[in-house]
Amino acid sequence: MLISYKNANIYQRHGIQVFGQVDFQVDSGEFVYVVGRVGSGKSTLLKTLYCELDVDEADEALVLGHDLLTIRRNEIPTLRKELGIVFQDFQLLNDRTVYKNLQFVLKSTGWKDKQEIDNRIHEVLFEIGLEDKADKRPHELSGGEQQRIAIARAILNHPQLIIADEPTGNLDGETADNIMQLLKEISETGTAVVMSTHNTMLISKYPGRAYRCSDERLEPITTTE
Repeated sequence: MLISYKNANIYQRHGIQVFGQVDFQVDSGEFVYVVGRVGSGKSTLLKTLYCELDVDEADEALVLGHDLLTIRRNEIPTLRKELGIVFQDFQLLNDRTVYKNLQFVLKSTGWKDKQEIDNRIHEVLFEIGLEDKADKRPHELSGGEQQRIAIARAILNHPQLIIADEPTGNLDGETADNIMQLLKEISETGTAVVMSTHNTMLISKYPGRAYRCSDERLEPITTTE
């Protein structure tokens, strides 16, 4: 089990409870949706998975074998190296090329061999279909291309888990479909994907398990909704 929350209470930084008694499990290769209206707590839940927010109260709160109830600040970078995060607003470094964006991540996570770095960057760019964009800067790419680069960045270190926070929220329908197909392909290789969205139509088009955020609860829902 990659994620296991049992009876977890989740709060915003200023102490307001967002969820009570959360039970949330994710296993290898699963595609799991977290759905709900804007402001329902989707992003708050995802932030606890990579320790942007703390889980203070739970019977169990495990992510990739790390106990979030006892994890120390200096252990959080290790956890974050073991997962990939995809943000709605891409969060690419605009002052450097696509290649340099990816190189920065690899170097900051301990890669030292220049040839290995070069090979890995070209591998992920090929996987996402943008091998010809290595020398472009983010502002020279479309929104869909920038999101693909953000996904490439997330898979660089072969993570067991990808957390995607509204990755299609700023994209048109066709581009969003392309991003969904890419994320589904990644999950089929064994990497679990946890994705938040307010678009429940995606669940029927790209099936996966789903949870709904509503009224301070996180409840499993059927994939036919």
